[in-house]
Amino acid sequence: MKNSLGIMRSRAAIVDLTDGSVRYEDTPPEVVRSYLGGRGLNVAYLHRMLPPDVDPLSPANVLIIGTGALTGTGAPNSGRFNATTKSAETNRLGDANCGGFFAPKLRYSGIDRLIITGRARRPVLLRIEDGRVGIEDARSYWGMDIYEIDTALKRDMGASSEAITIGPAGENLVRFASIMTGVKNAAGRGGTGAVMGSKNLKAIVAAGGGGLDIADPDGLVELNEKLKHYLTDSTIVKVLGRVGTPLLYEVSNYLGTIRTRNSQDSQFEDTLNAEVIHEHVEKMIACHSCVVHCRHRNVYKGEGPEYTTVGLLGANLGISDTADVIRLNNLVNRLGLDCASTGGILSWAIELYQRGIIDDSITGGPIEFGDYDLAVRLINSVATRDGFGDILAESSQAADKLNDPERNYLTAIKGLPQSDPHDCRYIKAFALGIATASRGADHLRSRPTLEVFDLPSELLREIYGADVDRDPTSYLTKEIVVATHENIYSIVDSVGICKFICHGFNSPKLLKYEHFSQLLEKAFGASFSVDELKAIARRIVDLERAFINREGVRRPDDTLPRRYFEEPLPHGVAKGHRVEREKFFEMLDRYYRLRQWDEEGVVPEERVAELVAPWSGEEREAR
Repeated sequence: MKNSLGIMRSRAAIVDLTDGSVRYEDTPPEVVRSYLGGRGLNVAYLHRMLPPDVDPLSPANVLIIGTGALTGTGAPNSGRFNATTKSAETNRLGDANCGGFFAPKLRYSGIDRLIITGRARRPVLLRIEDGRVGIEDARSYWGMDIYEIDTALKRDMGASSEAITIGPAGENLVRFASIMTGVKNAAGRGGTGAVMGSKNLKAIVAAGGGGLDIADPDGLVELNEKLKHYLTDSTIVKVLGRVGTPLLYEVSNYLGTIRTRNSQDSQFEDTLNAEVIHEHVEKMIACHSCVVHCRHRNVYKGEGPEYTTVGLLGANLGISDTADVIRLNNLVNRLGLDCASTGGILSWAIELYQRGIIDDSITGGPIEFGDYDLAVRLINSVATRDGFGDILAESSQAADKLNDPERNYLTAIKGLPQSDPHDCRYIKAFALGIATASRGADHLRSRPTLEVFDLPSELLREIYGADVDRDPTSYLTKEIVVATHENIYSIVDSVGICKFICHGFNSPKLLKYEHFSQLLEKAFGASFSVDELKAIARRIVDLERAFINREGVRRPDDTLPRRYFEEPLPHGVAKGHRVEREKFFEMLDRYYRLRQWDEEGVVPEERVAELVAPWSGEEREAR
């Protein structure tokens, strides 16, 4: 690659909790040019440092906390980091993206990336300040929930410090425990909190110490202001800023694609519509440098809920009372649980009980949909691994104990419960996207929302660079749709910007490769053409695939829950739709060919060699 990095660089601290050592390195420039930062650099380090077949809860696992290339620059919505590891939930790739205020503070503290190995003998925390990492005793914080430790760390470490933490779920190695920052923002997917807990690491505190070197400060401020006005003029940004992500619930419910009672049904109550939820909100708040302000501060002393929470702790559990769903949201945040997996695993168990596949001898008593008090008890028991909760805490790995070894009633892929409340039987690009996503059943790796907008063919050709079928129920050309979204989202996660202002996520406009190129130029004098950014995007997607290939993923893993193939949707516009197996696998074949993987979905060896070459400083032609 021939572009200049300007003053763009990345500083990593490699922490071994077993012996208490910390060493520092500047990431090789060729690696920074190849993977940017955030998600991209994280997977580059993980692939390099983690051997195959490591137990995710063993000291040998690697936990990487990495800021995006633009994090902390003041670019719109540039407050994000990625937590990357081998997943405790799936035994494959664990990678979660998170906003809030921690990531910029970490970068201002002089470190872009923390690479954590080993296991401390006692509970510890990391404190980062002025480019140095200290390991401190955290026994007094062990046992605190997320709200308690957030308050305690602000008191003890300074009000201007920012932290990521785990709650009781992470301490007890619940396989879907989250890493949290503040009282709501979660690096939620894949059990990153369990990995952090397995290392006896309660918190990471960024105390600050400096700023970022900016190549063109005035030019960056001017560009940021221009982009801010461009974004806030968008209709979707305005609506998200007023009622937040629950606005998506009403759309899915109208279509008849809101996952209800473990996806047995597909429509639910209007009590979870965005306007109803908004009656329980004190104010809308924002993450660092955000122009959207989509976060809720609710009247029950918490933050949220998001669309995912409304769908999976509401409709999917059959709970319709608005206040009850918001209280469940606050509970999972307080305990440090992933709301998506929590709702998915509980609803799986309830359907198994409903069908007589499990009984009171396993559950300890009746469990049924629509029971708020039961949901509270189960969620608390999961976090403490008490009784039946100890089984549920194993997530999809509890299949044998729940008498569902083939996971016939679990809405999950590659062991990861589906994060999106949207049922994918209607929109076929959604189905392909969750089937092929690198971390499992995931809507944030591709999420082709534009499929529902009935956009004109000319605009679609501009977006996708090819003619694509406008019909969301068609199987044709959806590989192009999915790959296009996967590519740009990998860049968004690597520069540290929120997807809500990304081209294609909820709008055919918003920030594109051209904007990221301009921001990198103004911030660091770094020259990345649009074609170079697209090559980096493919490199990230390919390396994530190579990582999960190494952990055993092949074509049979890129499939859908049984129900999506066999049971038609019962309601709404989507009534009667399901995914036809033969057409799905034809779609998968086309996707593999587009990605230039083999027929088993394996990245060719010569491509893997290209992907790892930057570590040796070798120049190779980007594909």
